[in-house]
Amino acid sequence: MKHFILLTCIFISMNVLAQKTVDLPYEESPTVKWSTAEREYYSDIWENEVITNVAVPRLEVFEADTPNGTSVIVAPGGGLYGLSIESEGRAVAKWLNKQGITAFVLKYRLVPTGIDGIQEISDESVNNPAKIGERVTPVLPLSIADGLAAVTYVRTNANKMNLDPNKIGFMGFSAGGAVTMGVTFNYTEANKPNFIVPVYPWMTVIGQYTVPQDAPPMLVICASDDPLGLAKPSADLYSAWLTNGKNTGMHMYSKGGHGFGMKAQNLPSDNWIARFYEWALTEGFTVTAKK
Repeated sequence: MKHFILLTCIFISMNVLAQKTVDLPYEESPTVKWSTAEREYYSDIWENEVITNVAVPRLEVFEADTPNGTSVIVAPGGGLYGLSIESEGRAVAKWLNKQGITAFVLKYRLVPTGIDGIQEISDESVNNPAKIGERVTPVLPLSIADGLAAVTYVRTNANKMNLDPNKIGFMGFSAGGAVTMGVTFNYTEANKPNFIVPVYPWMTVIGQYTVPQDAPPMLVICASDDPLGLAKPSADLYSAWLTNGKNTGMHMYSKGGHGFGMKAQNLPSDNWIARFYEWALTEGFTVTAKK
């Protein structure tokens, strides 16, 4: 009996993480190789559950109990060395599910590291920041390709999942925000997201960009006191959309820091996801969840 209860608890625990996981198609890189296996663990440095050494892109699927047709691909951040999989991934997906929105947490390809990629990027940020740029440069195009593949997957399977192929959003945090904008600057008609939500996006790694003529509506989220200096590039991104006459909104909080995601800090930034939901309702990208 005890074994049955244990197995049941394990099953429930696994089911809470995601209803299923889907491998995405990808082309292997001739230059980027992984020698350490993908690993999920709790990082004391980031005080969050993390994943490192993603070599095969995947989607964790969180289907809403009563789907309203809207879906959001969620790309966690982590400097491309890791994924803050809980506070910027699964917790976001669970919140969206309660609103009737189906979520797909994207595990995009990351910089090959040793067993603790979070320790590596933390050490390099202090001792050799330039090395981070060197290691990220060849990987970012792979991560963006994974983001585009995610949109293709959701749109291709929308009908059988009771989703609207014209209400697919892409939400990314920090490095995941860079993936979001990389997708936005490289989509085709088939893999274009219908709306985007870059949350404290890492825009400096993207470099110069041009607003697409058919740019999707965008909501930018950031905090002015972001210690990585992401507030101004975020404001510039909003201004670029606005200047070009594109549909855009922004919530720039005075305090919130970096990486707040779904963490509670007793600040107005704690409620950023509710502001996203209000925006999505206003723009017609989703509808009020049925009670």
